[in-house]
Amino acid sequence: MGLGRVETSTFMSDFLEKCGGYAVLDGGFATELERHGADLNDPLWSAKCLISSPHLVRRVHLDYLDAGANIIITASYQATIQGFEAKGLSREEGEVLLRRSVEIAREAREIYYDRCTKDSWDFVEAGNISRRPILIAASVGSYGAYLADGSEYSGKYGDSVTLETLKDFHRSRVQILASAGADLIAFETTPNKLEAQAYAELLEEEGINIPAWFTFTSNDGINAASGDSILECASIADSCKQVVAVGINCTPPRYIHSLISHIRKVSSKPIVIYPNSGETYDAVNKKWVKSSGVNDEDFVSYLDKWREAGASLFGGCCRTTPNTIRAISRALFDKSNTDT
Repeated sequence: MGLGRVETSTFMSDFLEKCGGYAVLDGGFATELERHGADLNDPLWSAKCLISSPHLVRRVHLDYLDAGANIIITASYQATIQGFEAKGLSREEGEVLLRRSVEIAREAREIYYDRCTKDSWDFVEAGNISRRPILIAASVGSYGAYLADGSEYSGKYGDSVTLETLKDFHRSRVQILASAGADLIAFETTPNKLEAQAYAELLEEEGINIPAWFTFTSNDGINAASGDSILECASIADSCKQVVAVGINCTPPRYIHSLISHIRKVSSKPIVIYPNSGETYDAVNKKWVKSSGVNDEDFVSYLDKWREAGASLFGGCCRTTPNTIRAISRALFDKSNTDT
């Protein structure tokens, strides 16, 4: 474990203190795998690489650690027992791959620590190299991610998908990831309050003993992607004792400030944000439309406003890169050093 066992109630505040007040997440994962040559035109998306090219998964983790990330997120976003079985794998093989997603991230952390030098992002205290705190977050994508039809950006699952449907769908995966050695579970790209409620009840029912965060998507800066109030969504997360941070991911940067302000109205828990590049995803053709994105400099220019609004964990989602994360690290900690 990155920090060892701590009380859930103080887990994230303790971690943030060790990081210097703010923490840096990694950035886009699948888009980085593609940049390294992976073909992800597959219902498993980035999870395909757990089968075909785990070395690329490890490489991307290391790229983000080299860029200054304090938290790396596993390649399990679209990894589900149901998805693996649809590809012809057995349930047992699917379970092994879920655990492997955590193992690869842990291996990357150890490789990074082993090769750290005084010239790295780590710092020196009293002549000794102090290891930068690094956590492994096990990714749990929404039901819409499994459907591979872009519905995680709409949250429109239909009347047949009930609270019990969602709990049953996620149950095995959450159990496996929670026992695989991750430091926390990242419930990501949550598009509606029904799925947030399913996560909260599942954590309670299964007695999951590691912390979690819930992050939501938004298409307008006011509501979750489904149209559910972000206030109601964040309230569900806030009421769950295992949740140590609440926030937003895979949402254009221009919407983040207002969403932080809304979340802060109903939660005092740390706020985690990792927007996408601002580009638009074409779910029909399964590709990103490049015309509307922001560059790294513009992305980082939002940081001060996000900090002032109350966020304390920062990273990137789809189409952001290690360069984005490096720029965030430098901006946060150069600014922090100046402030002190």
